[in-house]
Formats: sequence, structure tokens, C-alpha cells
Amino acid sequence: MSQTVTAGLDGSRESLAAVDWAAEEALRRAVPLRLLQVWNGDDDPRTRFVDPATARGWGERTLGTAERRLRRRHPDLAVEPEWVCGDPVEVLGTAGDESEPLVLGSRGLGTLAGFLAGSVSLAVVARARRPVVLVRPHDHPEPGADGPAGEVVVGLDVSRPAGEVLAFGFAAADRYGCGLRVLHSWAVPTAYGPDMGGALPLFTEEVARDSRRALDEALAPWREKYPDVPAVPECRRGRPAQDLVEASHDARLVVVGRRNRRGRIGAHIGAVTHGVLHHCLAPVAVVPHD
Repeated sequence: MSQTVTAGLDGSRESLAAVDWAAEEALRRAVPLRLLQVWNGDDDPRTRFVDPATARGWGERTLGTAERRLRRRHPDLAVEPEWVCGDPVEVLGTAGDESEPLVLGSRGLGTLAGFLAGSVSLAVVARARRPVVLVRPHDHPEPGADGPAGEVVVGLDVSRPAGEVLAFGFAAADRYGCGLRVLHSWAVPTAYGPDMGGALPLFTEEVARDSRRALDEALAPWREKYPDVPAVPECRRGRPAQDLVEASHDARLVVVGRRNRRGRIGAHIGAVTHGVLHHCLAPVAVVPHD
């Protein structure tokens, strides 16, 4: 496992929220925090006509301000600032592969932003081989306020349960000292409709029973590994993305998976994960898995 948490930074409100979240995560893990600012003059309209030396000076001042701010709040935290000139997707992708997790800012509600344009942020999430956490500004309390409360919520597809997703969720709940809710939502196949009549309740009851059994089986080894984490399984008929967004209202972290797909048309994040990223109120951890 990597011994570094990395946060993307550009001085925006979104990226500062990501830095704050990443700092606390690094402290919990007892690892350094890497502050990374990426500059690509050709793609950034704010600095398109600025020479690299000037852009680097701006970036280093932003990094320095953030580093001093973190050292005042967390004097025991090791901070490693870094300014890089290059393609944001490539640089952040490499940083994400060397970190756990990579933390980026997010505006949510239709866009992923922070220090990157939405398409770049989605590209980083889609190609990452290690977890990426997206944080919105209001996810982090102001200095002096109580820390985040609530449970860790994990979205799980019991037909293809991913151990990596459960491992991340259980480990997070263990670090935070909070409960874990594992949510599986299922829907009646379109082939079954109102014409089923009295058969529909029997069908839904069977699906619910089978889903709960599969969920309990998936959780069993992780409950054994983390006996102090109270894990609550929840199966419901519904829509996965919508149910996870609703669950995020009282969550301190939402964990979803992204299946690694290798195809000619590029990487994807999946419809459920895409919906959660755009609308979730809590920080979202996207965990890649095979």
C-alpha cells in the first residue's frame, strides 16, 4: 500500500476543501500529505499567454500558502508541496497510482470541478488504478467546528461483489470509529410488469431474500476481519444511484466501485458511479476493481 495521500490544489474553494479532507486522512493513516498542482498552459485559459516561469511562481505561492495553513492547523503533519507542468490527466493519473487515496475537489450537481475541468476530472477517475476521493466545499467543517459525523456508506452490487470496495469501506469505518452501512438496490426486470399480477409480490420477495443472503455472504469475511466495525446490510427495491445519494445526506463518506474496463472506446466509470459523483452530498471514494 502507498505511504502517501495526494491532494490536487489550485487555490479554489473546491481544492482547498479537498486539501483539508486529505490532511485529516493523512493524519489518520500516519503518512505524509503531497500537495500537487498541475499546470498546462495550452489548456488553461487563465494562463495561456503566461510563460512557465511566471506560472510556476504563481503555483508555488499557492502551494506555499496552503502549506503554511496546514502547518498551523496540523503541526505534526508532513506536507510535501509539488508543482508540475504537464498534461493534467497524465500527471494526476500517475500521482493517483502512487497514492492512496488521490483527493480532488468537486462542485457536484452536474459538474466535477475544483482545479480541473469536468472532463479532466472524470478522465482521472476513469483511469485511476487506486481509489480517488472527490470532496465538495461544504463537506469539511470550518476550523473549530465539530468533525464530520455519520457513517460510511458503501454501494455494492451483490451479483458481482467487489472485495476492493468492501475493503476500503471497512478500513475507513475502522479509522473513523463509526458504523458502516452496505447498500444494495435492485429493480424488477423490465420483462416483468403489471401483467404479472399476483406473481409480482412472490417474485420481489424471492429477489429480496436472495439479495440479502448474497449480501450477508459478501460481508462475512470483512466482519471477521473488522469485528469492531458495526456493519449494517441493507437491501431494497429501488435505483442504486438515487438510493446512494439519499443515503449520503447523513454519511461522512460514500464508497462506490468502478469496474476496470479495457476497450477501444476508452475508460468508463459506470452509470451508477457517474450519478453518485454528480449529486452526492458527502465525499465520494471511487474504488477501481476487476
